[in-house]
Amino acid sequence: MAAPVSAAPTPVPESYRPPGTLDLATALQPYAGPWGMKQAAHLYRRAGFGGSPADVARAASAGMHAAVEGFIHFADASALPGQPQLLSERLTLEERQILMASQKAATSDAAADQSIQIKKQIGGARRDNIIALQEWFLDRMIASPAQLQEKMTLYWHGHFTSAYQKGVTAQELADQNNLFRANALGNIRDLAQKVSQDPAMLRYLDNGQNVKAHPNENYARELMELFTLGIGNYTEADVRESARAFTGWGVNRDGAFQAFPARHDDGSKTFLGRTGNFTGTDIVAIIFQQPAAARWFATKLLNFFVYSDPEPELVDAVADHIRKSDFNLQPVMSVLLQSNVFFSDRAYRALVKSPVQFVVGSYQLYGIPQADVVALGALRRMGQILFLPPNVKGWDGGAAWLNSQTVLTRENFASSLQAKMADAPWMQTALRTMDPAKVSADLTATILQGDVSAASVDKLAAYLNGSGVSALAGLSIENADERIRGAAYLTMAMPAYQLA
Repeated sequence: MAAPVSAAPTPVPESYRPPGTLDLATALQPYAGPWGMKQAAHLYRRAGFGGSPADVARAASAGMHAAVEGFIHFADASALPGQPQLLSERLTLEERQILMASQKAATSDAAADQSIQIKKQIGGARRDNIIALQEWFLDRMIASPAQLQEKMTLYWHGHFTSAYQKGVTAQELADQNNLFRANALGNIRDLAQKVSQDPAMLRYLDNGQNVKAHPNENYARELMELFTLGIGNYTEADVRESARAFTGWGVNRDGAFQAFPARHDDGSKTFLGRTGNFTGTDIVAIIFQQPAAARWFATKLLNFFVYSDPEPELVDAVADHIRKSDFNLQPVMSVLLQSNVFFSDRAYRALVKSPVQFVVGSYQLYGIPQADVVALGALRRMGQILFLPPNVKGWDGGAAWLNSQTVLTRENFASSLQAKMADAPWMQTALRTMDPAKVSADLTATILQGDVSAASVDKLAAYLNGSGVSALAGLSIENADERIRGAAYLTMAMPAYQLA
C-alpha cells in the first residue's frame, strides 16, 4: 500500500485555542450563514460521530434549525439492545467458602486447586464481559438513530468516570451507562445526585467504605475536584465535612444502593459556608448553588463540542444559560449547537477526533453495522479503552490523542476497513468510475467535504492512475476495486480526517 498522501497533523498543546477573535455579542446567537454539506457534516461530527454521506445530505437538505432539532429531540432507539449479554460474576456461597478456606495456611491441595479454578472462571467471565460491554456500547454509537444521546453518553462516561476495577461488576457498569443515556440531556444536578448513589461509582470511589468511625474522602473530593467545581472552589475542610455527609451510603448484597443509618454521621457539618445536619443529597444540592458549578460545566461542554480552551467570557455566557435553565441541558445544547460560535471558522475541524469517534465515524462512513475485536484492539492501541479509563480524571483528549504510535494505529485501522467498505452505496458508485480525477474529487468531497489541498487531490489521482503502484499502470475495470479502496484509505489518512 502506498504511503498516506499527506503527513499526519503535528500535535499541538493540549490547551490550544484556535486563532481568531470572539465576538461575544453574537457568539451564541442563531447561525444564519451558509448551510450545506460542510456545515451539516460539522454538525454530525460534533453532535454525533460523523454519520453516513446520506445522513449528512439529509441534514444539509433539512436546514440548520431542523437538523439541530433532529439531534436535540432524540429519535426512538428502543429497538437497540438495552444491555449486553453478560456472564455472572457473583460467587455462590460454596465458592466463597472455598476461596476463604484456600487463604488459610493449612489448606489442602484439593481446596487450592478448586480455588484456582474458581478464580480462572471469574477471570474468564470478566474478560468476556468487558468485550461484551465495549462491543455493545460501540454498536449503539454506530447504529443509534439518537446520535446525540450516544455522544452525551460517551461524554458522561468520560466525566463521571468509573472503571471495571475495584470490585465493580460488568452489570453495574452497564446500568451506569444506561443511567447516562437516560439522563443524556436531562438535568445535570439530578444526574449528579443519581451518580452519587450509583453502585458502580460507590464501589469505584470507595464510598461503600465511608462510615462514621472512619470517613473515606475519595468520592467527596473527586465530586468537587473533577465532577462539579474544580480545584480552588472548595477547601480541605469542605472535603472532610462532605465526606462525613456521605457516610453510610453503600451497596447491599443484591448490588443495589442502600443507605445504612448506623454507619452515617448524623452530626452537624459546615460545608461551603453552610451548616446543618447534611446528607450526601444536601451536599450535591449545595454544590450546584455555587457559581463555579455552572462555569465548570460550561467549560467542559465548550471543550467537548466547540473548541479547546474557550475564552472566559464565552464560558460565562454559556454558564448563564446553564443557570437560567436550572441545569437542564437540552435547552443549553439547543442554543450551543445552533450558535454562531459553533459554526464559526474557528470551531470548524478545531477538535481532534477521539479514538472512539474515529472508529465509530469510520464504521458509519461505510455503513458497517457492528464493531468487532479489530476495533477493540485499535481503540486499546489508540489509548481509549471503554469502561477502563486511565484514572478518575478520564481521558485527557485533545492533542493528547495524537502521537506517532496512535497516528500509525489510525492508519492501520483505516486500512483494515478496505475489505468491508465496498458495500457502502456511495462506494459502489465510485467503483464504477474509471476517471482518476473524478474519483479523487468524489472521495475527498465525500470523506473530507473537500477540506484538502489541490496538491493532495492531484496526488490521490496519480495514485489511482498507477503512480508508484506495480500493478496495471492506469485505473481500469481490472484494478478499480483494489485501487479505489486504497484511495479511500489514503483519504482517511489525510490530516482533515483526524479532526472533528
